[in-house]
Amino acid sequence: MIASEARTSFGAELIRLAAENPDRPALTCGDDVLSRGQLVARAEALALAFAELGVVHRSLVAIVLPNSPEFLEAMLAACWLGATPQPISPQAPRLERDQVIELANPALVVGRASEDDGSRPAITAAQIRAIVSRASKPVGARELEPLVAPAWKALTSGGSTGRPKLIVALAPALVEATAGPLGPLLRLPRDGTVLAPGPLTHNAPFVITIVGLLLGNHVILMPRFDAAEALELVEAHRVTWLYVVPTMMLRIWRLPGDVRLGRDLASLATVYHMAAPCPPWLKRAWINWLGPDRILELYGATELQALTVVTGREWLAHPGTVGRVVIGQIEVRDSDGAPLPPGRTGELWQRRGAAEPAPYRYIGATARSADDSWESVGDMGYLDEDGYLYLADRKTDMILVGGENIYPAEIEAALDEYPAVRSSCVIGLPDEDLGNALHAIVELAYPASDEDLIAHLRMRLSPRKLPRTIERTQRPLRDEAGKMRRSALRAERIASKTLPV
Repeated sequence: MIASEARTSFGAELIRLAAENPDRPALTCGDDVLSRGQLVARAEALALAFAELGVVHRSLVAIVLPNSPEFLEAMLAACWLGATPQPISPQAPRLERDQVIELANPALVVGRASEDDGSRPAITAAQIRAIVSRASKPVGARELEPLVAPAWKALTSGGSTGRPKLIVALAPALVEATAGPLGPLLRLPRDGTVLAPGPLTHNAPFVITIVGLLLGNHVILMPRFDAAEALELVEAHRVTWLYVVPTMMLRIWRLPGDVRLGRDLASLATVYHMAAPCPPWLKRAWINWLGPDRILELYGATELQALTVVTGREWLAHPGTVGRVVIGQIEVRDSDGAPLPPGRTGELWQRRGAAEPAPYRYIGATARSADDSWESVGDMGYLDEDGYLYLADRKTDMILVGGENIYPAEIEAALDEYPAVRSSCVIGLPDEDLGNALHAIVELAYPASDEDLIAHLRMRLSPRKLPRTIERTQRPLRDEAGKMRRSALRAERIASKTLPV
C-alpha cells in the first residue's frame, strides 16, 4: 500500500530531476540527445496539446510509433495528464492494430493521421516534432501540474493466438509503486546509463525505460537493434546496465571475434535478459565471457502475477533454471489441476497471494483462473527440490507427435547452436500417421545442408525430436523483443498447402 505522504507522480519526479541537473542527458536515440530539462519541457508542451485534443485524467492514449524521441515524449505527455499510455507496434498488421484500437477506445491515437480513423483524434510524429520544437528549453513555472494515472501502462499481448488483448497494469503511475519496487529487483542504477535496445511497444523495454528515467539514468534507445552497434554504444556511453533478449545475445555472440572482443565493456555492471527462454549453451557462453556476477535473468508474464530471478552464479549451480520466486507464488499442476511434485513438468499457475487482488486487468479477454486467485497464462515447466523453476514451452506451443508431447524450444535451442543458424522455429504440421510432423524453419547466415543440420541435432536430441522437414527463410523468425508468432507461422504453411497450384 502506498503511504498517503508518499505520492510522487512521474511528472513530478522528472521535474525534480531536471531541477537537480537540467543539462544531464536523459535520452539518446540515434542522433537525438535530450537533457533532463528538455525532456520535461517537451513532455509538458505535448501534454498541453494532448489536452486540447481531448485527453483527460484516466484516458487511454494509443502510441503507434517506433522507438524514437516522439514515442517517449508521447508516453510522458500521457502520464503528465494522468492518462495511461498504450503502445501498439507499428510493425503489427494493420488489421491487428485496428483491432487493438477498437478494444482500447483511446482518447487519442499517436502516430496516425486523423484521416486514418475519423472516429477519434489522432496526431502524427511530424506534428509532435513541430510542437516540441517550440519547447526545447526548460521552462520555469509549470503551466500544467502533472497528475497521476490510476493505471501506469496498458500493453498489448503478443497476439500469438486469437484476437489481441490489452493487459492493463493496475498500479498507479507513482514512483513509489513502480520505480520503488522494480528498480532494486532489476538492479537498475541511480544516475547511471541504461541501454534498452528492444522496442518500447513490448513490456520489458517499456518498463526499463520509464523506471530508468525515474531513477535519473541516461537512457539510450536504439531505433532498431544492431549487434555491433549495441556494443559500440556500451563503449561510447560507458553503459552500466544492459537489457537483452536471447535473440540479441545470439546475434552479439555470432559477431566476428575482433568486433565482439574489440569493445571495452568494463563499465557494464549488469546484463539482464528476459522475454524468451535462453538456450543453456548461449547462457553459459555469456557467463564465461562477461562473468557470472554481471548476468541476471528474469521470468514473468506481462500480467506480473509472479516473478523469478536467477543470478549467473545460481545458474551455474542449477543449469537451465530461470530462478526462484521473488514476487508472488508459482505452483505446478497436471491437466486435472492437481499439484505436481518437484521434477514433474506441468502447467504453471501463478498468483500474488491467496488474499491479494490481481495486479492487472484484461481488456478483450478473460483470465484463465482457478480457486484462491490462481491464474495461468499457459506456461509449462517444473520446480526442483530447492524451488528453482525450469521452463518448458507454453501449453499452446507443445506439439503432440504420435501421442508424445514435444517441446519445440528444446529443438530450437539445439538448432540455434549451429553456427550458420541466425534463428529457428519448430512447428507441427498435420500428419495422417502421427497427428503432427515436426517441421523446422531456419534463417541462415550462410548455406547449410539438411544433412549437416540433422547430423548436428542427432548429437543433441533423441530421434523422436528430429524434424522431418527443414525450410529456409530470409525473414527473421523473432522480432526485436525476442517474440515469435509460432501459431501464425504454422497457419501460413498449412494454408499454402491448400492453395490451388
